[in-house]
Amino acid sequence: MHRRALGLLFASLSAGLLAIAVLSALEGGRAWVIALAAAAVGVWMGGLSLRALRPT
Repeated sequence: MHRRALGLLFASLSAGLLAIAVLSALEGGRAWVIALAAAAVGVWMGGLSLRALRPT
């Protein structure tokens, strides 16, 4: 059960980071640095959540 909760936590963090990435990219200027970093961490967290939610 803990593994499922961890997967849901990672999924919500990933969604939040990807939303930050999109909003930063739309802002333009120097915010592209934040957009790229947030996207990278968001994709990484998404992979962790998929691994945690995958049935064993």
